[in-house]
Parts: sequence; C-alpha cells; structure tokens
Amino acid sequence: MPSRTLSSADARRPEIIDAALVAFSRGGYGGTTVTDVAREAGISSAYVLKLFGGKEALFIAALNACFDRIERTLVDAHAIGSPAEVLDALGAAYAGLIADRTLLLIQVHAQSVAAIPAIGDALRAGLARIVRFAKQHSGADDREVQRFIAYGQLCHLAVTSGIADVDDDWSRILTDGLRHPTN
Repeated sequence: MPSRTLSSADARRPEIIDAALVAFSRGGYGGTTVTDVAREAGISSAYVLKLFGGKEALFIAALNACFDRIERTLVDAHAIGSPAEVLDALGAAYAGLIADRTLLLIQVHAQSVAAIPAIGDALRAGLARIVRFAKQHSGADDREVQRFIAYGQLCHLAVTSGIADVDDDWSRILTDGLRHPTN
C-alpha cells in the first residue's frame, strides 16, 4: 500500500495548533484573535480560518492538543508500584510538563470560558480522559483519584496566582506538600 503524503493543510494544522496554544495561553480566549494565532504561526488569518473555521474551533483544537500532551506525558511516566506511588509519579511528570505554563494556562483559560458549550464540552472531555487514565493506570480508588486531580488543580492555583512565592502562613498551608513548577 503506498504511503500517504500529507497535504500542506495536514502538515500546517499541528503548527497552527501549537501557535494557538501559545497565543491563547498568553491572552486567553477573549483576549486572543485569530490574527494573533496566525501571527504566532507566521501565516495569514485567512488560512487559519480556512483550516479551522473560527476562533472557537481553533481554541478547542488547542485545548485538545493540551490534553493529548498531558496524556502522552503521563504514559511516558512509566509509573509502577502501589496506587499511591503511581499517582505520585504521575503528579511528578505533570508538574514537570507544566513548568513552561503554556498547558497550565490554556486549561485555566478554558475553565474561565467553560460556559461556551463547545469549549465546556471539550474541557470536560479532556478532564475525563485524565481522570480515567489516572484511575486505570494507578488502580487507585475513586477518592484517591479525586484527591490526585484536586491537588493538580490546587497546583494550578498556586502557580497562576503566585501563592508559592508568598512567604506567609496561609500560603504555606496551601502549598505544603505540593510539587509544582517554581519561577
């Protein structure tokens, strides 16, 4: 069977999605235009619109790519051991992944516009993938998986709000025991 040659559009789509991840993580959904993404990708806005149809679909493609990267990182963690040890290894892998903050911020921005039906659906689908992955690969019970996801969200809060940089009793309470990227 002959190999399939990618069309220009097939080849450019991942590049545009990568540019969308960067642009949307900087400006959020409301503060980023298709033109911003096109500029980041080094192509025309018309071409981005031709491939994605609009800003909402472009944001969803970026959000889906975010969850693809998270899942690939968790798979690569090669976690073995008790459920708690596996979840701990997955958490460490995730903390390393979000050190550049692009994937972290796209999730935070998606949460802020989850009332847009298609974006909310994509966010929930991505979260479902990660919850199911953690459950299946760790063998942990539901409460342990819930705690794992909750700690991840607390890590998001600590990093995005700069709580980890505050030297005060309340910030130490929130960040004690969390592994998260530092500045």
